[in-house]
Order: sequence, then structure tokens, then C-alpha cells
Amino acid sequence: MINRCIIINGGFGLEHLDLVERDIPEPGHGEVLVRIEAVSLNRRDVLLAQGVYNPKQKLPIVPCSDGAGIIAALGPGCTRHAVGDRVVIHMFPGWLAGEPDRDKLATGLGGPRGDGTLRQYMVMREDSVVALPRCISTEAAATLPCAALTAWSAIVESGQTRAGDSVLIQGTGGVSLFALQFARMCGAHVVATTSSAEKAERLKALGANAVVNYRTDRDWASTARDLAGGRIDLIVDVGGAETLDAGLRVVRPGGTIALVGVLSGAKAEINLPLALMRQVRLQGVTCGSRESLEAMLRAIALHGVYPVIDSRFPLAEARSAFVRMAESAHVGKIVVLPH
Repeated sequence: MINRCIIINGGFGLEHLDLVERDIPEPGHGEVLVRIEAVSLNRRDVLLAQGVYNPKQKLPIVPCSDGAGIIAALGPGCTRHAVGDRVVIHMFPGWLAGEPDRDKLATGLGGPRGDGTLRQYMVMREDSVVALPRCISTEAAATLPCAALTAWSAIVESGQTRAGDSVLIQGTGGVSLFALQFARMCGAHVVATTSSAEKAERLKALGANAVVNYRTDRDWASTARDLAGGRIDLIVDVGGAETLDAGLRVVRPGGTIALVGVLSGAKAEINLPLALMRQVRLQGVTCGSRESLEAMLRAIALHGVYPVIDSRFPLAEARSAFVRMAESAHVGKIVVLPH
């Protein structure tokens, strides 16, 4: 049997995504072999392939951090799982619980420490994969480790969103749509921003109470605040450079901005005295621990939160999946099916 993999090979750029064949690895002590059934893309994966995320990244490398599948074999000493278990892979195998630190964050898959999930088989530490509730498919689970867990951390753990709060989300990417769903799950009033009438209808169908088109409304942040009844408790900011200062001006005194992305640039000019005098909390959010992933899975199973899947691609067409994300043509998650 062979292990078909996508690798970034010979240089950066989406044209350097190649399909190769490797041997299926053997799990060692405390490790499991996972037959990957689904992988989802994140913006980080495209930036990695383009050489933006880490220009010093050593190549070749298997990209992607998100995946789910079935345990195909157990190494010696495994006790948590059995062959045939359906599992989701935790993006940070070394971050099992507690607050993040440098060592835990350095274990992220599909990055400086090594290969990611875009392949048919991979070996993982047994304690870094999580069993799935019956109601969550492996395809749905593959969308969760990065985007959903980041949204969960922003809305539930850092944001501590409660019924009646007002939350502002930006766009229709994976994190934003999960943030919308989790905020509504908590009973919050959600205002969303987008760039088209078509996407606005999708947001409303998912439960957004109001939508602002930031392309046609130059003062979109103030409009969003008005639509939230004059009070925004939490902003889930994915834009970064072009959105952070606007959010700072409309979030309530004592409110929170959860910074989860930098789609419009990595350096921003913000009004520091305003943040100081209004006691605004700026919270960076990077996914979460395995413990948080387990809590999120329980909530998803209980409340019936289903991911929005934009499109699906076979492994041989993975490059097309990366192009679709690079062009921001998607609404929701893009999934690659290795088998």
C-alpha cells in the first residue's frame, strides 16, 4: 500500500504543490496511525505554500493542519483509542491543556516543526487525537481544529459571550462563520460584515441579526454599532491592519476585540489613548488546547452546530482547492478528500 501526499516541493508558489507517493509510516510507542478521510484548508496553508507565512520554511513539506479520519493501527502502549475509532487531529499536538507557551505553540502541524495533514496516512501521538461523537462526521470534523476552535476560543473562552451580548463578526471565512454560529448558540445578537448581497443572504440564513456591506458603506463600523443597538461587546477581527482601528472606535468601554487574523495586513495604526481610556481588551487568539477542542466537540454535538462547507476536492486536485482559497472565492470551509 502507498501513502499519497501533497507536498510543497522545489520552491514556494501554488504551482509547486505536487502529488507524490510515500511509504505508509509505522506507529511507534504511544502513537496511532490515522487513515485521513478529510482535510480542510486554512489561510495559513495558502500563505505557507506562497512563502509568506514562513519564508525560511524548509522544503519539501506536507501542508495543512486540519484533518480527521479513522485509526488504522496502534503502536505499543496505546490505551485511549482502538482500531476503527473515528478521530479528529489536534492542530497543536503538544498543547494538551492550560495556557499556551512557546513550546506548545511550536508543535503546530504543517509548519516549522514538520509535515501536516494533506496525505492519506499519518502517525500521531495517541493523546493528540480526539474521538468524535457519533453525530459528527469525519468530513465535518476536519473543518474544526483551526477555524472552529479559534472561533470557540474567541467567543466562548476569551470573549465569555452571554445571552444578550452583541458580537460583530467580519466576512464569510471559516473562523467568521463558526464565530457567528457559536455566538448565536450563546444567545448573542450578531452583526456581520461582508462584501456582497449574495454573501449577506448566506449570513442571514446562518442566523446573523444584521449585515453591513463594507464595500458600499465606508462607515461600516459605526453602522454595525447602530445595528447592534449602540453597544458592541465583542469584535472578532479577522482583518487586522484595515479593521482594527475601526473596531477600537466602536467596541463598548471595557469590551473585547479578539484578533484572530490579519487578512488586510500585519501592521496596523491604532488609537492607543482610546484603547487606554476606554479599557478595551485586545486579545490575540490562536486556536486552543486539546482540552478546549474536546469541550467544543461536546457543545457542537449538543447544539447541532454544523460547518458550512464551500466545496470539496479530491487529493489530485488539491492545487485547485488552494487557488480557490487564495482568490477568496469561498464561503465557509474548503475540504480535500484524500481517499
